[in-house]
Amino acid sequence: MEIIKYPSRETWEALTKRPTLDVTALFGTVQTVLDAVRQEGDAALFRLEEQFDKVDLNTFKQLQVTEAEMREAETLLSDDLKQAIRRAKTNIETFHASQRFVSRKVETAPGVVCWQKAVAIEKVGLYIPGGTAPLFSTVLMLAVPARIAGCREIVLCTPPNREGRVHPAILFAAQVAGVSRIFKIGGSQAIAAMAYGTESVPKVYKIFGPGNQYVTAAKQLVSLRDVAIDMPAGPSEVEVVADASANPTFIAADFLSQAEHGADSQAMLVTDSEAIVEPVLQAIREELERLPRKEITERALSHSRIVVLKDRQETVDFTNCYAPEHLIIQTTDYADWIDKVENAGSVFLGPYTPESAGDYASGTNHTLPTNGYAHAYSGVNLDSFIKKITFQELSADGIRAIGETIQVMAANEQLEAHKQAVTVRLHTL
Repeated sequence: MEIIKYPSRETWEALTKRPTLDVTALFGTVQTVLDAVRQEGDAALFRLEEQFDKVDLNTFKQLQVTEAEMREAETLLSDDLKQAIRRAKTNIETFHASQRFVSRKVETAPGVVCWQKAVAIEKVGLYIPGGTAPLFSTVLMLAVPARIAGCREIVLCTPPNREGRVHPAILFAAQVAGVSRIFKIGGSQAIAAMAYGTESVPKVYKIFGPGNQYVTAAKQLVSLRDVAIDMPAGPSEVEVVADASANPTFIAADFLSQAEHGADSQAMLVTDSEAIVEPVLQAIREELERLPRKEITERALSHSRIVVLKDRQETVDFTNCYAPEHLIIQTTDYADWIDKVENAGSVFLGPYTPESAGDYASGTNHTLPTNGYAHAYSGVNLDSFIKKITFQELSADGIRAIGETIQVMAANEQLEAHKQAVTVRLHTL
């Protein structure tokens, strides 16, 4: 792991670079998959699942998860896990329900009334990775706010194993969260299916969810003209801000919990205390030996960093430059940071608030902007599943009040028909 002490501000941009792959190199390969699904529908999906996920779904004669499979999934999980999923769902539901939009009418001028109405996106698609870690928690993070928003159809795609089965925790979480239909489709072919629709999979209007580089490339391509997506995505990341009071074991645990996400993940410690560097490194070494995903975690640590800065102001400025997906603040004055953080996906305050809390059960959403996109993007929230439609109503007094303004502006933009639409009304009054 790289250790950088007292870097000049001119080097900060380089220090905030992520270990990301340029997915544009995959566009040609992924476009072939998208075209196949658009042209051939289900037939392409069966063929591509056999090619990429090494599973022959023809034996099941359908792509959709059956009711019998849903019932069986519940019997395969421990009561402890089912209870944990239900409890997490309740907390996520409570937090996201608090975000409901309240409309109010505003009179912007006498007789001119404007307002907004929130309307759910009718059909949304969720992509849930399988792979090395079945992310059933992401099912809750996406489906629960979609259901609260009022989306009429929530479609979920996830890759099956080689026996054609979906992990039972994914199925149970989907059932608890209110997913409408689940399909055994992975990779870029799943994104294509939801973007274009097939005989089995309905076309949706917005696609959510993380995935590998092929999924990321597919989401970027379909978003150009076919369907909306949640946000640009890259490997997961965390920044820990710590001072001399921080517990090195806690910091090490936060580092490793992020690093085990994947080999391309990144963890960053930013501190104004050089004294805590060695204790943190020692704690990481000791804990790393106990991890079952040690090899993946070590690869992530190879492009992780510890950055020592001269004072708190530099740690604040560096943090806002990095714009981390997850920001953990373990300092004595962590509450003072609330007004100073400008760029971050989700913030975890104080020594007893690990990133894992937000990943699973505090209630906040864990689908967050990575790769510096927190400079401009929010994480998934209730508004992600909603459109806002504006309304306006002008009375006779209203058209009198703003009619002249409209006419002058239209005339100066040389849009005579726009001006005339007001003029003809004023002439009747």
